[in-house]
Amino acid sequence: MVLKVFFPSCCSSAESGILIGCWISKQSSAVILAVVHFPFIPVQVKQYLSEVQRVTKVSVSVLGTWSNSKQEKEESLSEFLEDLGTIFSHEPWIQISKEGDSKFWSCSALRKHSNNLKEEEIILVYYDQRKVMLSHLHPPLDTATSTDQEADDALKLSAIFDTVAKSKILFMTDRYDDGPIKLTHWQSDGNISGVCRSRVLKFWPLSFLWSKLSTCEQLGHRLQHLQVISSSQKAQNQTQLMRKANIFVSLLIDVVLGILLMSWLYRKNRIGHLADTLIPVADHVAEELQDLLQWLMGAPAGLKMNRALDQVLGRFFLYHIHLWISYIHLMSPFIEMILWYVGLSACLGLTVALCILSDIIALLTFHIYCFYVYGARLYCLKIYGLSSLWRLFRGKKWNVLRQRVDSCSYDLDQLFIGTLLFTILLFLLPTTALYYLVFTLLRLLVVIVQGLIHLLVDLIDSLPLYSIILRLCRSYRLAAGVKFRVLEQQDGKPLRLLMQINPLSYSSVVQTYRLPTYSCYPKDSWTSLCKKLFLGELIYPWKHKGEKQD
Repeated sequence: MVLKVFFPSCCSSAESGILIGCWISKQSSAVILAVVHFPFIPVQVKQYLSEVQRVTKVSVSVLGTWSNSKQEKEESLSEFLEDLGTIFSHEPWIQISKEGDSKFWSCSALRKHSNNLKEEEIILVYYDQRKVMLSHLHPPLDTATSTDQEADDALKLSAIFDTVAKSKILFMTDRYDDGPIKLTHWQSDGNISGVCRSRVLKFWPLSFLWSKLSTCEQLGHRLQHLQVISSSQKAQNQTQLMRKANIFVSLLIDVVLGILLMSWLYRKNRIGHLADTLIPVADHVAEELQDLLQWLMGAPAGLKMNRALDQVLGRFFLYHIHLWISYIHLMSPFIEMILWYVGLSACLGLTVALCILSDIIALLTFHIYCFYVYGARLYCLKIYGLSSLWRLFRGKKWNVLRQRVDSCSYDLDQLFIGTLLFTILLFLLPTTALYYLVFTLLRLLVVIVQGLIHLLVDLIDSLPLYSIILRLCRSYRLAAGVKFRVLEQQDGKPLRLLMQINPLSYSSVVQTYRLPTYSCYPKDSWTSLCKKLFLGELIYPWKHKGEKQD
């Protein structure tokens, strides 16, 4: 019997690896779904495939090996590919290899029969994986005139279409993701519906800007909402239907509010008035910072500061303010044009306009952020230096390997040097701490303003407006229970009751149907926040990869 191998054309330029797919024994066909690249651990591949099988109910397995001699030229790799048949046992074991730019590929299928390898005749069929997955194969319309052979061929072809369509979860992982499994399939070259996950944005510094700018985060969040709304998959239950409706109403109201804001901005030349006001406000803020630094360089609140360090820090920060004023005046001719184009973004929604406002505030207060970072780093260095030297006086040290404090004996020279450094750091600490305190307060003021803007954005994103309107107009649609009211109760007559629906309370509606938000800002506890402020650790207005996210 002839063996048919359906190979996705998008994998023709993939690097060498193993073939992942489904074996259809009834028609002796192998449907290749993806290529797993090296390096990989066989145990992790088996675990991943078992998880895919559990979700998709499709018997996905390793069908063979793929060798691309243009990408891999090592002989040891080809020998390793041949030995993979003993690790992933499957019959037949398919081996496909491509040599350079040749149009002809070598393809073989091996079966083991009494320790003898038997090679079968193969037909290699290329298919467009994206089109096959997204298309719906209709049965023949004229079933009366169609023969049994044509009906059988239609069923076989339908099985291949269904196999690719059901394996959608396999296409959510590709070779660009951070994980042990690297796959190549139709989505590896980019997903149209996921513009926010574009491959271009994977490269630094675009990936850094995309993850740190709240505008980019909000655009990605709204693109996910559009993907949910435009999905052709029907809602399986009431919860999914309400979620789609809430997302649609939230997007609609967000866009309407954004258009109203845009129309208000472009009336009576408000953009020009805003641009004319922005430069004087920036100059006023810079002048206030200069006055604050002059006050710190003197005797602030009657405190006795270290004059040498005070003058160095004051002049250093004054120079940064001078650079910032020069930058603002250099950009002043283009600010009105920038604001004009930024105002057009309000048609994407009020939340996008608010996120742009937050990013503009971050850019306009970038000098305050720099002052805060300089002061925090200097203060943190002295705090950790004093704590280390304090352990030296007590005959202890920090064990880096065991992550604990151990006893240690120091000689006289080490104690003498430690005493000098401790004294210097201790007397310089008040001057550094005062600068750190002032700039931390300024930084917290900016973070609070940005936090209020993000709270408003989260409120618009997460508020289930459709559910609230439904609770207001047709409360019986959202039932929390029932209650019975006595209509008639007389001796010798049946008891007559009226069953009435108890609607959900508004708080329960919001809690039940609240939409998830991207929440780019960190959620630190007050204890953790105070500890960071005391030790001089930086407080970022965004989350890090190592932090636990809800």
